[in-house]
Amino acid sequence: MGTRQVLERIKVADFSWWGVAPQACRELAEHGATVVRIESHRHPDGLRTMVPYKDDIPGVDRSAFGAAYNTNKYSISLDFAQPKGLEIAKKLVQWADIFAESNAPGVMAKLGLDYESCKKIKPDIIYFSTCAQGQYGPHHKLALSGAHSMYVAGFGEVTGWPDRGAVWTNTSYTDYISPWYLVTAVIGALLYRRKTGKGMYLDQSQLEAGITFLGPVMLDYAVNRRAATRMGNRIPYAAPHGAYRCQGDERWCVIAVFTDEEWKAFCQVIGNPDWAHDEKFATLLGRKENEDELDRLIEEWTQNYAPEKVMHIMQAAGVPAAVVQNAQDIFEDPQVKHREHFRFLEHKVIGRHAYNAPAYRLSKSPANIWKAGQVLGEDNEYVYKEILGLSDEDISDLVVEGVITTEADLPEITGLY
Repeated sequence: MGTRQVLERIKVADFSWWGVAPQACRELAEHGATVVRIESHRHPDGLRTMVPYKDDIPGVDRSAFGAAYNTNKYSISLDFAQPKGLEIAKKLVQWADIFAESNAPGVMAKLGLDYESCKKIKPDIIYFSTCAQGQYGPHHKLALSGAHSMYVAGFGEVTGWPDRGAVWTNTSYTDYISPWYLVTAVIGALLYRRKTGKGMYLDQSQLEAGITFLGPVMLDYAVNRRAATRMGNRIPYAAPHGAYRCQGDERWCVIAVFTDEEWKAFCQVIGNPDWAHDEKFATLLGRKENEDELDRLIEEWTQNYAPEKVMHIMQAAGVPAAVVQNAQDIFEDPQVKHREHFRFLEHKVIGRHAYNAPAYRLSKSPANIWKAGQVLGEDNEYVYKEILGLSDEDISDLVVEGVITTEADLPEITGLY
């Protein structure tokens, strides 16, 4: 008998799209929950329109990005904006323990699938909404993507170089912070329901989740009225602290020195050059005051070595250092390999490719990643027949009526990024 997973027998109706809620539902699915993902070919998940595509050919089932956040889920195609589609959606509410949605405030209410409507169908439903700024307040209707929320949360002001404007981190950063708060809240709601028999409505603001990752910046302003701004790779309480060019094309190693002991060790590693004994570098304050010169001198040394060499000899001496890895480096990283972080699964269109495993391991209930991201609607037969109990004739009629959507309903997919 295999190891039982912690969320076995938990059922999730996943009406969400884009990044945050699909990631949260993926975590539930990979730890045993049965997750049914509801999409329409007329309005597929936006992640399906994002690169990279298999063979660089756009297609709703060709995006590795779209597949990555939907392992272990069952996919059905359903136009629940139609009356019969709404009836089926309500059957899924009756079946589910958890309802997930990530639309703009008010959208689900217009469709008749808001919390109050679902609560009438399933009184103990755990219903979560996640959107840019939550369901209420003066800005709640302001639609934002994660790329926008990152700036509103303050990351743009502290990312980049002090003599240049704000830069994009090349990712929707709040989208990668929010899911873990959401999963934690859902688990709390499940425990609450186990004790009380009552469901719960969870309303997440992705903006507020992102702000928590700027805690020191917020505290500094609250206490000292000091507004942080861009510092490049530097921080006030360490020097050197930066990414230094090494041998090879665009190869770098980051080095951070926080204490006097680390500074002494750092100087020994680089051979105790004369400049390392200059009084202006003897203290943290002195190194901060002369940081431009210090960084130039350090790079004169690092560029003679491969970044892996710099990392290993620094770490051996107790100095924090790490290679700035590219995608190939990450796949070949021995620690990542040892923890079996990348799991390879067979997607029906993309073929065999890598999926991220959870970065945490539950000793008594490990994740089981067994199903690749889905082709849209690939589990229609199983869900409609085995879970909802529809007959073959029922299903055929719904296809003919366009309630169960098909590839014929797809818009042109050209790719967003």
